[in-house]
Amino acid sequence: MAAELPEMTTDRFEAEVLQSDLPVLIDFTAEWCAPCKMLDPLVAELAEEWQGRAKVFQMDADKNTDLLVQWRIMGVPTLALFKGGKIVARLTGYKSRKAIVKKFGKHLS
Repeated sequence: MAAELPEMTTDRFEAEVLQSDLPVLIDFTAEWCAPCKMLDPLVAELAEEWQGRAKVFQMDADKNTDLLVQWRIMGVPTLALFKGGKIVARLTGYKSRKAIVKKFGKHLS
């Protein structure tokens, strides 16, 4: 089974996401969201595979609404890849592993 993703919080966001040398994938999720729960193991597996090429975090949408507004995250689950302090790719809703790799893989270090 894949490891649990580290949680990102508002107070660490700038230093660990916007100023990161590596691309950072954020899995915006919520405790009540069934598609989010289905996506969790897949994102955790990709985090292990992409180790050293990207950082991967989970962010609770209900606890970090200010960041959702700032980055225009309109629904969960949303996967957003940050590189150079901006979002370079995003997917909203449950997606297959193939779709996720196709969308984000080309942006990895």
